[in-house]
Amino acid sequence: MGTGWVILIAIIALLAGVALGFFIARKYMMNYLEKNPPINEQMLRTLMMQMGQKPSQKKITQMMRAMNNQNKK
Repeated sequence: MGTGWVILIAIIALLAGVALGFFIARKYMMNYLEKNPPINEQMLRTLMMQMGQKPSQKKITQMMRAMNNQNKK
């Protein structure tokens, strides 16, 4: 009976550790992506120029706003 309790406690501790690790990693990544967005205005401007478009500041701001709104959903 003593061995059964040890195994049960080990399994519960393992599951709790995995769940806690997942939520901590998720929170860390969300904060990281919020502080360091994957694309910024300079990258967007370069991308548009490579596609042959002359980007205006209004168009870049509009596209950044649309991407940010999409990320929040």
